[in-house]
Order: sequence, then C-alpha cells, then structure tokens
Amino acid sequence: MKNIIMVLCLIGFGISMPAQEKKNKNAKYTFEVNGNCEQCKKRIEKAAFSVAGVKSAIWNLESHELSVILNEEKTSVVEVKKAIAKVGHDTDEIKAEDAVYEKLHSCCLYERKP
Repeated sequence: MKNIIMVLCLIGFGISMPAQEKKNKNAKYTFEVNGNCEQCKKRIEKAAFSVAGVKSAIWNLESHELSVILNEEKTSVVEVKKAIAKVGHDTDEIKAEDAVYEKLHSCCLYERKP
C-alpha cells in the first residue's frame, strides 16, 4: 500500500512540474519604429511607458529602433507596438491609422512604407 501511495505521489509531482514554468519576468526587445525628431522620440517613449509592465523604453533617432524592457507577466511586445501605433507611429508589425498619422506635427511626418 505504501508503494502505491508513493508511486501516485511521484506521478502527481511529475505532472505538476511543467505547470510551474513562468514567463521571463523582464525581457528586452528591440524593434523598428518610424519617426523623425526629438518630438517623435518623446511621443514614442511616452506611449511605450503608458503600457503597464514596461520598465524601460529608449528610441534611437538615428537607427529608428526602440529598445524596451518589459515584464512579460504583465504585458507583451505586441501591446507596446499597439500603443505606439495609436499615437501615430508605424512599427515593424503594426501600422498607425492614417487619420492619426496625419494629425502629427509636420516635422514628424515620416515617409511611410507600404
């Protein structure tokens, strides 16, 4: 009887192990975000920080790349890209709506890719 109970406990323990895997708490991502100037930089970074779970967001004007560190238990990189597109900036995956893009200041109107 003791052996049966011991075997059942080991089987239960073995099954529960994969369920305890956690997502990477803080992950770093770098992706393209279109923009032209310091005003764009402020808008892009502010939009990224508006997403709960974003720890760091730095947009490079020369390379047009945004580096973010985020808590994957609270958000995803797709949510960050959606927030940036909502303020008028295209990302490598998600495009801003035309109406929002057209409301950007004239110096912020970057050349859009099809």
